[in-house]
Amino acid sequence: MKITLLVVGKTEDKYLIEGIEKYLNRLKHYIGFTLTVIPDIKNTRNLTEAQQKSKEAELILKQVSNSDMVILMDEKGKKYSSVSFANYLNKQMIGSVQHMVFIIGGPYGFDESVYNRSNGSISLSDMTFSHQMVRLFFVEQLYRAFSILKGEPYHHE
Repeated sequence: MKITLLVVGKTEDKYLIEGIEKYLNRLKHYIGFTLTVIPDIKNTRNLTEAQQKSKEAELILKQVSNSDMVILMDEKGKKYSSVSFANYLNKQMIGSVQHMVFIIGGPYGFDESVYNRSNGSISLSDMTFSHQMVRLFFVEQLYRAFSILKGEPYHHE
């Protein structure tokens, strides 16, 4: 299985970039992982929220193939503990999923067309985090999940 994290807009804060890179380097020992950045939409001041989400959706959906399992990072999504997230990933691998694409949208969330294409959604917390921070939290949880599956000491119960 391969995993892609698809994000809208580049990460700007140095500390987040360093943290993300730390976990990207760790993840490569477990699974094929790609971080794909869709450029920010230009001239958003001239766009309504719906127009911005629609433009982002066009770019997002171009990056997804019909056979991909698409999971949205969404505040209304299913919540997992670290262990249950690891088990969820294991179930996908056993189920022969070839490519999972996790998507972190722009500042207004997702257009309805992206929700319609998705196979589900996950929430990291009931709290609200910046889209920049969610990237770091997600790659850390992905690394944690694989360390759990391998029985490594990174995660403590």
